[in-house]
Amino acid sequence: MLPSTVLVTGCAGFIGSHLCERLLHDGYRVVGLDNFDPFYPRAIKEANLAAFAQHPRFSFHEADLRQGPAALPTAAVDVVVHLAAKAGVGPSVQNPAAYLENNVLGTGHLLEWMHQHGSGKLFFASSSSVYGNAPEQPFREDANTLATCISPYAASKLAGEQLVHTYHHLYGLDALNARFFTVYGPRQRPDLAIHKFVRLLRAGQPIPVFGDGRTARDYTYVADTVDGIARGVRYLLAHAGVFETVNLGNHQPVPLLELIAAVGRAVGVVPQLVFQPMQAGDVDITFADISKARALLGYSPQTSLAEGLRQFVAGLPEMPAA
Repeated sequence: MLPSTVLVTGCAGFIGSHLCERLLHDGYRVVGLDNFDPFYPRAIKEANLAAFAQHPRFSFHEADLRQGPAALPTAAVDVVVHLAAKAGVGPSVQNPAAYLENNVLGTGHLLEWMHQHGSGKLFFASSSSVYGNAPEQPFREDANTLATCISPYAASKLAGEQLVHTYHHLYGLDALNARFFTVYGPRQRPDLAIHKFVRLLRAGQPIPVFGDGRTARDYTYVADTVDGIARGVRYLLAHAGVFETVNLGNHQPVPLLELIAAVGRAVGVVPQLVFQPMQAGDVDITFADISKARALLGYSPQTSLAEGLRQFVAGLPEMPAA
């Protein structure tokens, strides 16, 4: 029997490249798609691809979902993992139209391509941002996210979830919406906090702290997130009539000041702090209830923050601070 084929959008990105390696290791055929969005340098994404680009069960297509279904490959696939998105809460406040175009229109085009090609199983990467400042913690998947969403990025991800449900309702699409919680690790985007903090500490520069330092995030190591995705792919292949939403977090929110101290220990530098006003669109805390993902998928994150930071710092080449 031929192995199942998985289409991974955003395959050259941080999570996408790790996922492709995992799926290839697990025996799948992988069709990768990326548009090399200039949010950060193309060379970084090309380096991400290098580890598996020549694998005999991997094929790559440079394409932009905004161009419509005709821009996508014609290959038959068994499951789609949709990771491609314009990311970042802060930048979405400055340029909301770009987030709607990429994350909503692009997702709509992908769904229509799936409908046209008879691809009936989708793993959709959503975000903990959809919870906003939800009053009930930890965040459960049945929370009223329409009432708590507070950034254009979050709104674009929530709209993507709604589009996925629409195609499930209209055409029987099997789908898992997975809300990711502050994923970090090797290949992390250079604009994200942990990556910035390491560069600044290595350069002997102070770390900006937005707000009073008590905001907290549910940091999740990339290998744990990828394991959740791989489990989701297996679940979709084994079940029909699926529409579920799950949190893929770590169930351990870490306050910002504690994170900075932990990064300092990993780098071997005592951080110097500069306090600044809270950024627009930022939330106070992210805190995942992962009981549903555990029950449905067997999801169980294994990596401590200290170990994850150690691996991230060890794999990050020396470079000047931005």
